Amino acid sequence: MMHVTSEATEALKRAASRAAENAYCPYSNFPVGAAALCDNGDIYVGCNVENASYGLTNCAERSALFAAVSDGRGRGDFDALLIYTPGNACHPPCGACRQVMAEFLAPDTPVYAVCDGEAVRVWSMEELLPDTFEYPTREPGE
Repeated sequence: MMHVTSEATEALKRAASRAAENAYCPYSNFPVGAAALCDNGDIYVGCNVENASYGLTNCAERSALFAAVSDGRGRGDFDALLIYTPGNACHPPCGACRQVMAEFLAPDTPVYAVCDGEAVRVWSMEELLPDTFEYPTREPGE
């Protein structure tokens, strides 16, 4: 798994915690923040944004990655992703987020889950989503 310094993970936690304060979650009352660390040191944040039509809700992890992509970042540009939830329990990303994360994070990219307590969980992207679905590509002329 890629190495991320404790200073970087603390910066990610602060950024994700601040992002969670902006969450729009009137239905679940479950604010989540995420922070994506790029290879150049830039940090992109996202929060969950719910919708009355729950399938249209966007999770914090996807919001952070989409913000980075909107700023020109792409596949392989990420060194880590951190998910913050308030309280004393860490929560892993949902299945939809795992698939989107796998699109942009290398298999050895660390994904952290943190909370207000001391608990920390960490996985590699490969551990979160083994045997990732990838769109089959063809070489020109095939």
